[in-house]
Amino acid sequence: MSDTVPNVTLNNGVQMPILGFGVYQIPDKETEQAVNDALSAGYRHVDTAAAYRNEEAVGRALKAGGIPRQELFVTTKLWIQKRPGEDAVKRAFKASLQRLGLEYVDLYLIHQPLGDYYSAWRAFEELHREGAIRAIGVSNFLPDRLVDLIAHNEIVPAVNQIETHPFFQRADYQKLMHERGVQIESWGPLAEGKNEIFSNPTLTKIGDAHGKSVAQVVLRWLIQRDVVVIPKSVRPERMAENMNVFDFRLSDDEMNEIAKLDTGVSVAFDHHDPAMVSWLNDRAE
Repeated sequence: MSDTVPNVTLNNGVQMPILGFGVYQIPDKETEQAVNDALSAGYRHVDTAAAYRNEEAVGRALKAGGIPRQELFVTTKLWIQKRPGEDAVKRAFKASLQRLGLEYVDLYLIHQPLGDYYSAWRAFEELHREGAIRAIGVSNFLPDRLVDLIAHNEIVPAVNQIETHPFFQRADYQKLMHERGVQIESWGPLAEGKNEIFSNPTLTKIGDAHGKSVAQVVLRWLIQRDVVVIPKSVRPERMAENMNVFDFRLSDDEMNEIAKLDTGVSVAFDHHDPAMVSWLNDRAE
């Protein structure tokens, strides 16, 4: 792993860099260059998914980068399956491995809490025991579904990757996850640029006090909350900027000021919304 990025320790002892590089919504034709640039900037944690349609490009970049496999932390995700059952999940995982050109992944997540995800979790547990996955987890699981999954299975998810940013802070949910041994990971740490986050007066003022950008302040704030972050960019200068968040620390007062920005509302989508659930399920593979 990178010497400059601290790790969090997952519930099975696996070390995961607290800062990684996400490739969501990066077009396939741009992904290979973006990951190459991220690796050059010092990132060793890369997050992708079958649904992003860019696993092959990620794999090409990882191979071209020449970085020893043990120094990398690679996450991918299982999309909703049309056909239920453990065999379908294992086939989907094998396809992801082939696209990535890897013999194992460090973290495999159930991408959405929809469909037959209990069969998926049983398959995950078996693949984990076989050594094909170092840690298994979930994404977008709301508290009730996470607690129920834990109650009925042998392995507790190592990670839950959920929308987390200054406008949707998930502090109570993070506390629950911590009590259950689940590491919170943020997708959309910069709120996907919504709510005028980059010109927010509170974040701008704090950034000016430290000589840092709003993005750096937000990433630092999440990291100080022990939230794993995976910001995305296709611009090398922004990748370097997002990495440069370990040379300053926010005060308790600054942390509390940012905490006041919480609206408790998603800026992306609501898994309680039947229309969104239908939209997601219509895209099952």
